[in-house]
Amino acid sequence: MPLTRDPVAKLLLFGATGDLAQRMLLPSLYGLHADGLLPSELTITGAARHDYDDKAYRAFAKKALHSFLPEDRKDEKALGTFLERLFYQPTDLSDPASFQPLADKIGDIAGGLAIYLSTAPSLFESAIEGLHKVGLAGNTVRVGLEKPLGYDLATSREINDAVAKAFPEDRTFRIDHYLGKETVQNILALRFGNSFFEPVWNAQGIANVQITISEMVGLEDRAGYYDGAGALRDMVANHMLQLLALIAMEPPARYDGTDIRDEKAKVFRSLRMITPETVNQDTVTGQYGDGAVNGAIVKGYLDELGKPSTTETFVAIKAHVDNWRWQGVPFYLRTGKRMTTRRSEIAIQFKPVPHSMFAGRGGQLQPNTLVIRLQPEEYVQLLVMAKEPGLDREGVRLREVPLNLSLDAEFAGSRRRIAYERLLLDLIEGDQALFVRRDEVEAQWTWIDAIRAGWTANGTKPKSYPSGSWGPSAAIGLTERDGVTWQDD
Repeated sequence: MPLTRDPVAKLLLFGATGDLAQRMLLPSLYGLHADGLLPSELTITGAARHDYDDKAYRAFAKKALHSFLPEDRKDEKALGTFLERLFYQPTDLSDPASFQPLADKIGDIAGGLAIYLSTAPSLFESAIEGLHKVGLAGNTVRVGLEKPLGYDLATSREINDAVAKAFPEDRTFRIDHYLGKETVQNILALRFGNSFFEPVWNAQGIANVQITISEMVGLEDRAGYYDGAGALRDMVANHMLQLLALIAMEPPARYDGTDIRDEKAKVFRSLRMITPETVNQDTVTGQYGDGAVNGAIVKGYLDELGKPSTTETFVAIKAHVDNWRWQGVPFYLRTGKRMTTRRSEIAIQFKPVPHSMFAGRGGQLQPNTLVIRLQPEEYVQLLVMAKEPGLDREGVRLREVPLNLSLDAEFAGSRRRIAYERLLLDLIEGDQALFVRRDEVEAQWTWIDAIRAGWTANGTKPKSYPSGSWGPSAAIGLTERDGVTWQDD
């Protein structure tokens, strides 16, 4: 059954002059336009503090597209017709007087309006209230919310309550850009489109799951936000827990926004709480120091920041999902900045064979591992044992070999899209399957807050690690206590 589409006629883009708009949003909307995927009459109105008119904003957008579009996507004719869709209205979200001119600029919204709201959490309430007062929050309007949606459960609830005053849940689209990645969506296809995984996708077949998101960059231009957030809130509270949920969820009845998010929410509610008594056993925090990344000498976090700080730039966690399917299976999460390589990956290690007929004759059998690489490459790899060629005069010799599915190679004829292309199109058309529901967000924050409370209760401070490494040595101990090694190859 095809998904129901309910496209709007207008898109309002807050933060339309920011870095995200230049690098991701405008190129994504242009890509959809160039491929004929946007509704033909859709207009896009940008809103920000810059004092542009329509002509100046189109010039701004054109410069951004020339800077950030791949060369093979630049088409002057398509660019010209795309720019004709763009309009602009200067808007200060903290000033109630800004909203009426904006509403006048948008005009009639009977054909539907989608609002993309990327702003500081402190401005959410005033933005929603201002939109509501000028009639930009009615039944034909849906809103997309870019993270961060708060810094803990309390602030998240404040934001959600403010949004709910004007937008019910079925018109609220909380964005996690990881869910727009093709390889992330392929987790659903891999799990629920292939019958041979399901019998072993549980505690009887899987020994552990590892999720790694490592970055080589440091603070860059995010110091103000990042030092108040840290790795736990910046990465684990959204991207990593969403990946965990896709791996751990039960099969939904349908590919449907309600069914998928119901199953993810059950996973979050099943996460074992990490307490002050267990936090030092089950978590490791770190902060990068001086070192070398990709051959270049880099400063430590405190030197980059220019002031003392106990903010963690690395965190590793041993998590458990306490339900029938996953009882006893550890989920190891690891993320950090200034690490040895840039990688987003899920490694699922299956249990070893119960008895080896090759014992003592061909080397030690390795448990099978399924590796799902999200970036920079996109592939699915199954590590299996195979016989080495030969006459076997001294016994059969086995070696671990990969069975590879490279999504880049297999679908070479298909253009690899920016994650925001999928999410913006789904917002415009009203498909909530890849967006995050309120109960998911609040269950995630409940778990994250408990970890932070445990760190506070124990006076936990991040351990220093050299830039260009895999984090503090204690992160190795987190897995090795269980006889497990991080998947670092």
